[in-house]
Amino acid sequence: QVQLTESGGGQVPPGGSLRLSCAASGSIASIYAVGWFRQAPGKGRERLSCLDRKIGFTYYRDSVKGRFTMSGGNDKNTVYLQMNSLKPEDSAVYYCVAADGFCSDYETGFDYWGQGTQVTVSS
Repeated sequence: QVQLTESGGGQVPPGGSLRLSCAASGSIASIYAVGWFRQAPGKGRERLSCLDRKIGFTYYRDSVKGRFTMSGGNDKNTVYLQMNSLKPEDSAVYYCVAADGFCSDYETGFDYWGQGTQVTVSS
C-alpha cells in the first residue's frame, strides 16, 4: 500500500503562485507513475500532470503547460506542483495520485489518491 498526503493549498489572488507538496509513504518502490489531478465544483476530475518514472518524462495538460511544473517523484518520496500565473478557473481540489501502471489519462488508472487540498484563486 501507498499513502499520499498533500499540503500547500490555500487562497491566492489571480496571477499568484502556490506550490503543492505530496509526501508518499509505504510501498513506493512499486510506483510507476505519479501525478496530479484536480476537481472543480460540478466538474469531473482532470489530470494535470503525470511523471512516467521509467522514462523520466512528465506529461502536462494543455491548459496548464508553461504555468505548472511538477518536480520530484523520481528517487524522492516527495512530489511538488509549482503553480504560477494562477487563474480563477484553476480553483479546485487538487489531488496527488500514483499508479503501479503507466500514466493513464483517466482517474481509474491511478491506484492511490491523497485526500486532496483546496486551491482557491480569487481577489
